[in-house]
Amino acid sequence: MPTLCSGRAALVVTLVVAAPCAFAQTTSLTPRDVPARSLPVPTTVSPEIQQLIAAPLRQNWNTPPTTPEGWKALAAAGLAAAQPSVAAMRDRLRVKVEPGTIDGVKVFTVTPEVIAPENLNRLLVQVHGGCYVLNPGEASLGEAMLIAAFGHYKVIAVDYRMPPEAYFPAALDDAFTVWKAATRMADPKKMAIIGTSAGGALVLEMALRAKQEGVPLPAAIASGTPMSDVTKSGDSFQTNAMIDNVLVSTEGFCDAAARFYANGHDLRDPMLSPVYGDLRGFPPTILTTGTRDLLLSNTVRVHRKLRQAGVEAALHVYEGQSHAYYARDDRIPETREAFEGIAAFFAKHLAP
Repeated sequence: MPTLCSGRAALVVTLVVAAPCAFAQTTSLTPRDVPARSLPVPTTVSPEIQQLIAAPLRQNWNTPPTTPEGWKALAAAGLAAAQPSVAAMRDRLRVKVEPGTIDGVKVFTVTPEVIAPENLNRLLVQVHGGCYVLNPGEASLGEAMLIAAFGHYKVIAVDYRMPPEAYFPAALDDAFTVWKAATRMADPKKMAIIGTSAGGALVLEMALRAKQEGVPLPAAIASGTPMSDVTKSGDSFQTNAMIDNVLVSTEGFCDAAARFYANGHDLRDPMLSPVYGDLRGFPPTILTTGTRDLLLSNTVRVHRKLRQAGVEAALHVYEGQSHAYYARDDRIPETREAFEGIAAFFAKHLAP
């Protein structure tokens, strides 16, 4: 007789549902030992993504700066290294990038060569990633240029303040200041917010703040592989440790950067870990991650909580990708697929 669960036998008969299993209560949950193994590069992704997967772990992933001056120097070095590739992407995508300020916050306005007719009255606000401490200035522009070019939208990209000049909640304050100003430029029903990594968390935090303060919400949001829980909780922090070659591990630079930004604040605060916030009433949300992403669980948990709150939510998980691969380079096929998918989600929910 087939056994459906320990200690209880049942015969499976068409149209008969077996009784639920009674799970034994245990005093401890034994971790699973996983034997050492080598992970091949999958053949089920583009050659460009294969090259990213085959790359070594991020350099100096486990030796983050230990002083404010060290973090500032790291951000400056990253900006210098990124500027040539950002300029090249801008030229390939034929987008115009204009620096400016909105209510005292530094921004870039990114305009595609052609704005789609249906998007002429629509506007996006973008908040960049970088674990709250990296990607200042032009280094922040990749995602904004990608959604502008592939989605044919005008985009305001927020260049928010970062430590050591400003700590929590400076990034959220700046992003929310720009959002409030943007609602005076366009109808919020014709607007969306997009961000990845720390930017993905900020998107969620901005929606929470808007609910608290009675500020209009956007018609849709895109939260890419969000840092939605900086308390190190979530299964993929274990299962994808040393597999994600970008963030690598919870013992790496991004965890240290989040704590540096938090500056002693409670990491479980929903304005730092938005998965613990009240997501009821959120706008339709699209979430993006990858099977090797250290923040896969962060993304999945937000998706489940949105669904439990009755919010329309779409979860896109890309094969083989570590953290935010999909936002790396416009020449990667999966990048076009991801941003055209986000653009289509926005088109579905934004008023014309």
